[in-house]
Amino acid sequence: MAPSTSSAITLNINGEKYTLPVDHRTTLLDALRERLDLTGTKKGCDQGQCGACTVLIDGRRALSCLQLAVAAEGRAITTIEGVADGERLHPVQRAFLELDGYQCGYCTPGQICSALGMLAEHAAGWPSAVTADVRPEAEPPPLSAEEIRERMSGNLCRCGAYVQIAQAVARAAESPLDETEERVA
Repeated sequence: MAPSTSSAITLNINGEKYTLPVDHRTTLLDALRERLDLTGTKKGCDQGQCGACTVLIDGRRALSCLQLAVAAEGRAITTIEGVADGERLHPVQRAFLELDGYQCGYCTPGQICSALGMLAEHAAGWPSAVTADVRPEAEPPPLSAEEIRERMSGNLCRCGAYVQIAQAVARAAESPLDETEERVA
């Protein structure tokens, strides 16, 4: 008797639990888009090179096209649909709108999820390839344009809105959250 190649899994997405049968080879991206109709996460290259499919898993950036859905079971997944609080946009989303950090909008969900993860990484003191002082006791470096560009470099924009994207991330990093808001992390 051949082993089963599918099983029922439960995914925790944007604070809601979804149970669905999946083939063990199904990517998280395909489960989100094709099985759960959460189409905000985009399929770009389907090879982990463009960042359009970026989501947060347990607060960390992940390329959903490279993540198997079965491996995401039991973890907290945040897609672009879960970033806003109802009609109230997250500061990163507001900054993208205010500074035109998108053009066609195709990469925007992945860019925003990546920015959220990147801001949390920066706040935690994680260095980047351009961070000058990488000692563990060093304070997080200033979030300069160079730091932002390096930290967001895994997300491609077909329209070339990189200047506006970097400005939006910088504005969001400076944006104070009121007491009812929390950063996704």
